[in-house]
Amino acid sequence: MFQGSMTALITPMTESGELDERAFVEFVEWQIAEGTECLVPVGTTGESPTLSHEEHKRVVELCVRTARKRVPVMAGAGSNSTAEAIDLARHAEKVGADALLVVTPYYNRPTQEGLYAHFTAIADAVALPIFIYNIPGRSAVDMTPETMGRLARHRHIVGVKDATANLTRPYHQRMACGPDFIQLSGEDHTALAFLAAGGHGCISVTANIAPRLCAEMHKAWREGRVRDAMAIQERLIPVHDAMFCETSPGPVKYAASLLGKCTPFCRLPLAPVSEATRSRIRAAMVGAGLLN
Repeated sequence: MFQGSMTALITPMTESGELDERAFVEFVEWQIAEGTECLVPVGTTGESPTLSHEEHKRVVELCVRTARKRVPVMAGAGSNSTAEAIDLARHAEKVGADALLVVTPYYNRPTQEGLYAHFTAIADAVALPIFIYNIPGRSAVDMTPETMGRLARHRHIVGVKDATANLTRPYHQRMACGPDFIQLSGEDHTALAFLAAGGHGCISVTANIAPRLCAEMHKAWREGRVRDAMAIQERLIPVHDAMFCETSPGPVKYAASLLGKCTPFCRLPLAPVSEATRSRIRAAMVGAGLLN
């Protein structure tokens, strides 16, 4: 159920900074039609840090309602406050999400024991499958495979979104957590290598603008067409580079605007991407066949 090409959805906004609900619904429909296998709203790419709790919950509701169980919805439900994370998790469960993506608490930098207690408290509060989102580059804390192994014993904690780009991690995490623990890459550049190391899929930024290509890459891998999968990844590497040449989701929202999917607007403190970045994004998209 949780494998293959999974999109870390952007949150479309109007030029005045309000949620663009119509654009979001249309975007979700397009993602499903293009082959995306799981929708992941209100994560980092969805600008969760600058959404109010009411907006966060509304985006989850819209995603679940639009998906209509055609593909699973893994709702972002993380916070650096355990109580807030539990509130978001319970809401996602109430409105029909299929799983939760819970980031390691940012800024307050808990110890490994604190991480264990935080995730255990959330897992005890809901009945949905939980994926740990380990992204030390943003949260300033790195969950060790040993701590992950302890958490994997909880029946509700079933997997990880690994955004470390460390390709030894899948091996150590499988040793600590067991072969049934679902390992998802959170880093587009290493998505294919992560699969080769035993991963199950990728929660992708690039899939916002290249959902069909990303889905085809994962399908080719599962079917044993390794050369085809490699060819698609090589085709997308310049796009991956462009999506992270400034702080995400600035570049990917600009790229989506070139496809007519939304405005390029991000809330402060994210500034509009530079003209040099815009040129780089256009060129990468043309090179990959995403734009004429």
